[in-house]
Amino acid sequence: MRHISHFALLTILASLEVAGAASAQTLPRQLQPLDIAAGTWVYHGVNPATAYQKPGNWTWLENCGWSANRAFMACSFTMNGPDGVQKSLAISTYNDRDKSYWHYETFTDDGANPFIARMTVSGGTWTYDGKAGNTNWHIIYHYESATKVTLRIEQSTDRVHWTTVGHAEGRKQG
Repeated sequence: MRHISHFALLTILASLEVAGAASAQTLPRQLQPLDIAAGTWVYHGVNPATAYQKPGNWTWLENCGWSANRAFMACSFTMNGPDGVQKSLAISTYNDRDKSYWHYETFTDDGANPFIARMTVSGGTWTYDGKAGNTNWHIIYHYESATKVTLRIEQSTDRVHWTTVGHAEGRKQG
């Protein structure tokens, strides 16, 4: 009887492993580049002094994972910066209708005004191109490896002259 229990347990574990592998294989080709973000990341960054912000260091804790239907990469952020703590929830996906990537993010301090940006994904570089209020934003993530990413945040009022308002390095945890 004991051998049957071990056999049953091994059969169950093997089927779970196969199901997990099949699930990873069923991720549509367009969404595969987003998979690198899955996991927990810690970012350390700097905001230079600009007319729009005070300078200072900041950290982000980012937790990312696939939605249950594996159509959206969802990331929750806790950002500790010069102006205090801010939290957000970001969703990235691929839109089959317009054949492009999109990023949607809402913040605890301004839930009525989500940030929506079209994304380009080229190799390990993701560029968000969006607008919030009268400000245009470029947010560039460059995945140097599966465990290291650099980040640059730029803003502009005329889409010609861009100012870097933040830069950071992120490391994937455990």
